[in-house]
Amino acid sequence: MRATVLVRPKQGILDPQAQAVENSLRQLGYAVHGARIGRVVDLELESDDPAGARVQLQEMCDRLLANPLIESYEIELHGGT
Repeated sequence: MRATVLVRPKQGILDPQAQAVENSLRQLGYAVHGARIGRVVDLELESDDPAGARVQLQEMCDRLLANPLIESYEIELHGGT
């Protein structure tokens, strides 16, 4: 089963990279605000159980993939039964 995890800073956490992108886009003439820069983690799991896979992914995020103090994450499962 394939999974995608999107990790990004929580609202209210300073995100200097996003601020730089937002400022550059404004200088180019785009009316934007609220930019957030995150990262995507794609994984192949050896599981056919979506509920069990989600539990494993949440554990992975809490233990390694995301810093729960300053980052939030979203999990998307692809395939499975």
